[in-house]
Amino acid sequence: MMNDNNYCVILAGGKGMRLWPCSRGQYPKQFIDFFGSGRSLLQQTFDRFSKIVPCDHIYVNTNQDYAHFVKEQLPELPEDNIMAEPIHRNTAPSVAWSNHRIAHLNPNANIIVTPSDQLVQNEDAFQQNVLEGFAFVEQNDCMLTMGVKPTRPEPGYGYIQMGEPALHNLYKVKSFTEKPEREFAKMFVESGEFYWNTGLYLGNVRYFTRCFIDLLPMVLRNLDVINPDYSIEDEKAFVKENFPSYPNVSIDYGILEKTENVYVMKCDFGWADIGTWHSIYESMQKSEDDNVVIDSDVMLDNCHGNVIKVPKGKLVVINGLEGYIVAEKDNVLLICKKEDSSAMVRKYVSEVQLKKGDEYV
Repeated sequence: MMNDNNYCVILAGGKGMRLWPCSRGQYPKQFIDFFGSGRSLLQQTFDRFSKIVPCDHIYVNTNQDYAHFVKEQLPELPEDNIMAEPIHRNTAPSVAWSNHRIAHLNPNANIIVTPSDQLVQNEDAFQQNVLEGFAFVEQNDCMLTMGVKPTRPEPGYGYIQMGEPALHNLYKVKSFTEKPEREFAKMFVESGEFYWNTGLYLGNVRYFTRCFIDLLPMVLRNLDVINPDYSIEDEKAFVKENFPSYPNVSIDYGILEKTENVYVMKCDFGWADIGTWHSIYESMQKSEDDNVVIDSDVMLDNCHGNVIKVPKGKLVVINGLEGYIVAEKDNVLLICKKEDSSAMVRKYVSEVQLKKGDEYV
């Protein structure tokens, strides 16, 4: 039986530009069936959590430009559970709004915050970890992050240093390091003290609220003062006008790194981040020649270490290519060295937008 105090917040407002050109500003990766599974990344995330919390306890934070995608892809989600932000901010303001809404409905709520662009291979282990996390934050005023053991020195991820043990698989967090240089990432992995930060966070609304009071401007708290008996429509109107007053800050920088009472759970549920081409390559199953072909019709000859994604109905024949991304979508074909592709792709997106216009990004 599901716990009526447990809630889920799915963050689905990002532009996903690190997976350009397959992820576009007008149609980001979370709404794409990226791997040809029949479900978008957002739908897969919803499916995962609908087995853990009631469907009407799932909220999706997105940008107002993407709200119609959420409605189309999740028709079972109540419309009031789609929280459409008027402007792109980072994750801390998104979680602050969701927490404010949920706390107003249930002051005893526990919340898990999740990105919408992750893969989980072991659903049973994931469910068990989440339920253990909910039980912990229900009894303890703290933030709990879910960590996984690193398999490589990946500079594109956040790292959590474990401190003193709390329970059998929970530890006090000693430090956070967001996207370190490769040499530091290598040291972190070799030390055995660091876990990857999955971006999955749990807490009860009391503690979330306390953190936001201490560390963010009192935007939504002004609504409580002005109109304590506000309706959801009143709240939406207030957010539309006042949400831009929030700083553009992530929950990692804005909250976790400045809060002392943070724990990490050591998890092993087959986690993969769908954030960059390089991270997709590292986490996906490879062919005998170490290529990753994503839902594409490809003939490869003497090719090694590539990641390839092209549209349906197109055959791609490649000879002698090693260590590249080959990605095509609509009017853009990207061929780019795979290593450190995240910075290169961002650079190309900026240059293309400047020189060619928004229709290419």
